[in-house]
Amino acid sequence: MTPAPPSAALLGLFARTRPTRDGAALLRSTLHARRLVLLKALLVRVRRHRAELGDGVEERFEAAWHLLERAEQRAPAAVRDLLDYPTTGGWLAAALTAPPGPELDARLAHFDALALTAALRAGCALDLTVATPHGTLSLAGLGRLLTGADRVAVRTEGRHARITPEGAGPDRAVLLPRDLNDPRHPHPGRPADADPGRSPAAPPYWNPLLRLPGGAAVLDDLDPHRVPRGGIGTPPRTGVEAGPAGRAVWAERWRAALRLLDATDPGRAEEVRRLVRVLVPVAHADRGTGPFGATLRAAPGAVLATLPDGPREMAEVLVHEIQHTKLAAVHELVPLYTAGPATVHKVGWRTDARPIAGVLQGAYAHLALTDLWRRAARSSGLPAPWRTRAGQQFERFHHQVGRALSVLLESDELTNTGREFARHMRQHHARLGATPRALR
Repeated sequence: MTPAPPSAALLGLFARTRPTRDGAALLRSTLHARRLVLLKALLVRVRRHRAELGDGVEERFEAAWHLLERAEQRAPAAVRDLLDYPTTGGWLAAALTAPPGPELDARLAHFDALALTAALRAGCALDLTVATPHGTLSLAGLGRLLTGADRVAVRTEGRHARITPEGAGPDRAVLLPRDLNDPRHPHPGRPADADPGRSPAAPPYWNPLLRLPGGAAVLDDLDPHRVPRGGIGTPPRTGVEAGPAGRAVWAERWRAALRLLDATDPGRAEEVRRLVRVLVPVAHADRGTGPFGATLRAAPGAVLATLPDGPREMAEVLVHEIQHTKLAAVHELVPLYTAGPATVHKVGWRTDARPIAGVLQGAYAHLALTDLWRRAARSSGLPAPWRTRAGQQFERFHHQVGRALSVLLESDELTNTGREFARHMRQHHARLGATPRALR
């Protein structure tokens, strides 16, 4: 069931960019409703193109579907959490757009791993075989098992699941906790009857995701669907594996950014903890390119970024990208603009002209940052470098957002709701530039 559109009062709060518990709840319900629609669309697509699927593909898909249903009956909250995980959305988008034939077959193979993840998190009893293309088993939100084989046998034994690569003996198995229902559990995994002389990185080898401190988010540098094939942005950026040292840097940058947001704007700090589920490290496109951050409509809750220079930059990336997720969800419930003609407009924060959707997205994200920078610049209890940077950024972007809001309010491409939304944005923008006073 699609969530009801936001009330006029809640829409006004969204337009101000300020965090609210009701807003966060609406975003989560909107995301889940969309995921269920897309998953059902994939089932319909598989059955419609069954004659074009490879041998056994439809049967494996149906078996995985039934396993997912069994897990959902046992632990609905755990399965909902998995379905709403950002990379699940990335996989669904790829599977729904892959042309029938070998490419669609390859995309559907991941559903085995997704259903297995759901069953493990739900604590289901298992005795089955799962394909592991390219010798890899990716468990969304948990980690990656390098198997060194095309298939693995999975059997639950007491409180563990024994995963054994095809053709390997019992000493080459990995034991994972059978009940992975708690997403905060590190899921270390361990070799079963390991040979002490074997390299710890030799297959099978379990590599868990890094749980970021101070919340439930993870650093996901392993999932194959964390970045679209071909990269993201122009020029394209690809996903990178951070490695142990890099992961430690990301974790410290995240911790310091949350500490800074807690001191600057506790509401936004809490919003980051509620809405950001995943940080995805991406590579710099080439030397000389600046910092990069992005969100994907198919994967809300994931922030894709190059490593920010410091906690201030990390805080800004997190706040900026959350706004894109919020605005996309609002637009899905209540359209804010129409497709319209291909009219483009200049904005102060980019060199290229933007369509009206891009103007609205950019203005909304920078309005939130302008709000954040104002609070930082006017707070005596924050580090001096943060206050200085915030003051400079506020002066620069307050003017640019004002010009963009004029473009929006003069455009005939906004819907009536979109125009009202932009008016609320302008009112908040005006308050930010008024005589200093406490902001709520």
